[in-house]
Amino acid sequence: MATTCCGTKKQKLNNSIVSPEMGFYCFDVLYCQLHQLEPPKSPDFSNEAYPLFVTWKIGKDMRLRGCIGTFNPMHLHTGLREYATTSAFKDSRFNPITRDEFSRLHVSVSILRHFEDGINYLDWTIGLHGIRIEFHNEKGNRRTATYLPDVAAEQGWDHTETIDSLLHKGGYKGLITPDIRRSIKLTRYQSEQVTVSYQDYMINWCNRRC
Repeated sequence: MATTCCGTKKQKLNNSIVSPEMGFYCFDVLYCQLHQLEPPKSPDFSNEAYPLFVTWKIGKDMRLRGCIGTFNPMHLHTGLREYATTSAFKDSRFNPITRDEFSRLHVSVSILRHFEDGINYLDWTIGLHGIRIEFHNEKGNRRTATYLPDVAAEQGWDHTETIDSLLHKGGYKGLITPDIRRSIKLTRYQSEQVTVSYQDYMINWCNRRC
């Protein structure tokens, strides 16, 4: 997952900054991209700047289809427009989303907050915190990787399983030892998330235009 570097300064976030309209806007953006149309007009929701992620899932089993975001605060209108398409078309783990898949999609918008340095790789709470790790791979190159707060709980992982998976995700190919885990720099964070389906989007679209 492509991300940029994050700091540990706590982000101010008003209650319930996320809204379904953010998901509808991501669907609008993706529809316009898939059909080579002009981008949608600017939405009505807040345009404050926050770190954010956009996640696409597909089908009844909510299979992951793309997830990319940034730890640098971005104005929401620009950030959601950028990452709605980046996560749909440029997640290297998946083929680009197609028109045929559009009607089976769900989108989640995650706004990140409360960044804190962890004391060690175990200093976070499953289901509450997302984690971002910094580490050095076998060649000594600095690498980073992140999981949003819902990933470990959805997969049924404990702390160590999550860290090991995240190391592999970040490109670590060697044997993961206790010393490797202890060398990790961990940043924990929280998020506010909203998820909407294609069906939600179509109902909203009809209410706006019918």
